[in-house]
Amino acid sequence: MGHDVPGAGVARVALTDDAAALLVRLRDKHGELMFHQSGGCCDGSSPMCYPDGDFITGDADVHLGDLAVGAGPAGEGSAGEDSAAAGRGSFTVPVWMSRNQFEYWKHTHLTIDVVPGRGAGFSVEAPEGVRFLIRSRLFTDEEWERLEA
Repeated sequence: MGHDVPGAGVARVALTDDAAALLVRLRDKHGELMFHQSGGCCDGSSPMCYPDGDFITGDADVHLGDLAVGAGPAGEGSAGEDSAAAGRGSFTVPVWMSRNQFEYWKHTHLTIDVVPGRGAGFSVEAPEGVRFLIRSRLFTDEEWERLEA
């Protein structure tokens, strides 16, 4: 099993409302889900969504956090009340990243979004005509101080 990254008081990952709505639909089809970001070339640079347990994590992976879908305010890794997730119950989607890729991205906050287009054949959203992608920003000084505490 992989390891959690330090800085549990600061969210490292979030989710747009559009991505949350897609996750609700994908969960209805595939059951519990997970994300893995490998950082490889081509499709490996996109977050890959799998049925939970289909991608085996290990010591080469770190757990960035869990996305809360269908509960809480939008923008904090959850779907807002006006999204497709409202009223269907809440669930979490763990997000993993290869340890090597994390070394490059450890200073960034990541938001998983969805855009039109075909992504990787192994990611469960591929047949939907959309693909997940990562939007990133550097942590603020305040966030970084809390991460290092």
